[in-house]
Amino acid sequence: MTTLDRRLNAHRADLADASLEGRVKANRFIAGTPARIGAPIADVHSAPRLDAGMDTQFLHGDAVRVFERREGWAWVQAGHDGYVGYVNAAALAAEDFTPTHRVRAQRSFVYPEPELKKPAIAAHSMGAAVCVTETVENRGTQYMLLASGGAMIAGHLQPLGVHAEDYVAVAETFLHTPYLWGGTSGFGIDCSGLVQLSMRMAGKTVLRDTDMQADSIGDLINPAETALKRGDLVFWKGHVAIMLDPEMMLHANGNTMNVAREPLSDAIERIERLYGRPSHYRRP
Repeated sequence: MTTLDRRLNAHRADLADASLEGRVKANRFIAGTPARIGAPIADVHSAPRLDAGMDTQFLHGDAVRVFERREGWAWVQAGHDGYVGYVNAAALAAEDFTPTHRVRAQRSFVYPEPELKKPAIAAHSMGAAVCVTETVENRGTQYMLLASGGAMIAGHLQPLGVHAEDYVAVAETFLHTPYLWGGTSGFGIDCSGLVQLSMRMAGKTVLRDTDMQADSIGDLINPAETALKRGDLVFWKGHVAIMLDPEMMLHANGNTMNVAREPLSDAIERIERLYGRPSHYRRP
């Protein structure tokens, strides 16, 4: 039997995704049940324990397949990037819904009614998907009403089929956002999360973790032969940065603990002492 990456393949000794039958050993194979994330953000763990650490996060409206619910945890696989892990079962929506819009602002509040002076009842990150029922106006401000209840600022939402033209411009809106290991949202984000979410807003689906991205996004380039340009990606072991121009890059990093601009030459010198020089350069 083949050894498959647990991050992208739902398999355990006792239970596995039906699509993996014949490729892995398991006592039982099931197809999983469709569901969506109902919480604003769902932390994803490698095991059904908080001390297992957080691998990634799913956002409100993300489609998942649920393979198991047990003792307050759900073992799921995300539809958009295939990531597998355990989330708090309460983070799953009680009822399925069909999103119509996606949050385009870095962060946006949900109000109990179309009135921005009311205390917010929730907050969503860029990338979260919601179901809009209608648009209303109150004192000159446009709101969109949600099927789940509440209202959001209309200008903070866009139809699902609308995408940004430049993923780097999206990434730049995250400047100074706090660094969070495993984070994928406007409330806290890591290096590969920044790449993934920015590209997702530009209509491009990419894998989640740095090693996956280094092996799959775009084409390998050699900076000694091809000058770097805006949008190119620079990979180190366990890290990735987005080039803003041939010399300056943007990355979520543990050095400044936020999303920051940094000259590529400075980053290479600083990171080399701990992790070596860049391993890959890729052009999406």
